[in-house]
This record gives sequence, C-alpha cells and structure tokens, in this order.
Amino acid sequence: MKSFKKGQFNLGQDMALFYERVKCKKLCYKYNNLSPDMLPARHSLIKTILGSIGSAFLIEQPFICDYGYNIKIGDNFYSNHNLLILDADEVTFGDNVLIGPDCSFYTLNHPVEANLRRCGINYSKPVKVGNNVWIGGHVTVLAGVTIGDNSVIGAGSLVTKDIPPNSLACGVPCRVMKTLVVPD
Repeated sequence: MKSFKKGQFNLGQDMALFYERVKCKKLCYKYNNLSPDMLPARHSLIKTILGSIGSAFLIEQPFICDYGYNIKIGDNFYSNHNLLILDADEVTFGDNVLIGPDCSFYTLNHPVEANLRRCGINYSKPVKVGNNVWIGGHVTVLAGVTIGDNSVIGAGSLVTKDIPPNSLACGVPCRVMKTLVVPD
C-alpha cells in the first residue's frame, strides 16, 4: 500500500491514489451492505478498512471514507449513521469518543486561487479528536482542526479552528461557549 503524500499534491492526476480510493470505496460499499445484525463480519471488515482500531467500537452504517488507512480510532468509539471521513491525511480519534449522525471530517482542501484549482492542486492537513469527546449530530470538522480532550461540540456546528480541552463549543463557525468542569 502506497503511503499518502503530505502537503500539496494533485489528487486528480495521481492514478495510484485513485485506485487506492476505489479499493477503499469498494470495501465501504461491502461494509454498508452487510446486515446490521452481522456484527462479527462488520467488525472484521472495518478493521480491514481502517488504519488502527481500539477495543469496543461500533460504526453504524452507512460509513464512507477515501483511504481508510489514515484513520485511527481509540477504545470505546461509537459513531452513529452517515459518518463521512475524507482522509487524505491522518484523522485520529482518542478513547471514549461519541459521534452523532451525519458527521463529516475533512482533511482535504483546495486553494482559493482559481488557476491552482484548475490544475487540480489540493492540500491536506490532519484532524485530531481527543479523548472523552462528544460530537453532536450534523457536525463538520475541517482540515487541520484539533478538538481537545473532554470537549462537547454542539449539533450542527462547523468546526473551522482548534477547540481547547474541556470546552462546550457550537455554532457556525464553531466557537467555545463555556469551559467545562471535568471531575477527577
């Protein structure tokens, strides 16, 4: 398996990356078409798709990603339906992460200069979600964002900048509403 190029690249013209995405999307298609009661088969297949997985996890169907091998999830991970991860770069989830339905995580971006977009130039930045994080439904997390430990992201938020640990944050764009008191 070819490792993904970091930084700036031409995703549309790199045929090796194209075939890696096709391979992953075929596996996601298979995963999404397994019966929900076939948990052992679902777990086995998702372990094939993702880069690393902790213990006790469940990703509800449907699930879509680009490469899979750039995604790492910790222990006690749960994602509700319609999780989309565009993993041109690393996407890391800590332990005890809960993700609501219809959430998206994007590591890929495009230049604002039209001439560069026409050439197919793209760039990627990693996304990191800490431990004990709850992300509400219909949240989008953009490239380069880190969400700190023990944080809560309110439903419908667009996370464009880092969220510090122990924060309750929401909105479009997402911003910290208050600092959470986390018991020892």
